[in-house]
Amino acid sequence: MAHSKQLFERRKGRNRVQIRRAGGSRPRLSVFRSGKHIYAQIIDDTQGVTLASASSVDKDLRSKVKTGADKTAAIEVGKLVAERAVKAGIKDVVFDRGGYKYHGRVKALAEAAREAGLSF
Repeated sequence: MAHSKQLFERRKGRNRVQIRRAGGSRPRLSVFRSGKHIYAQIIDDTQGVTLASASSVDKDLRSKVKTGADKTAAIEVGKLVAERAVKAGIKDVVFDRGGYKYHGRVKALAEAAREAGLSF
């Protein structure tokens, strides 16, 4: 029987295949969530470069959020990464949820990024 980490990696791999098919040359908005924080970065896979990033660890957000492990922190991170992406001239991205379900903190981050100007 496969362990949960192996199952997570399998789901992440399936998601990445779909992203490569649909994404074309658009950068990828990748989300990582831990037990205490949430991180988002926009990656250009053709060059292997991170174009913009934000997390609940950033000094800008530490004063706004009580903890990095809830939906309010995810919303703030989504707004911040979208703001930084628009400032860098990026509007269209592909959303990479990794092996996580599109639910809870991941969904809140995605919706906040959409509202702040990113389209995916």
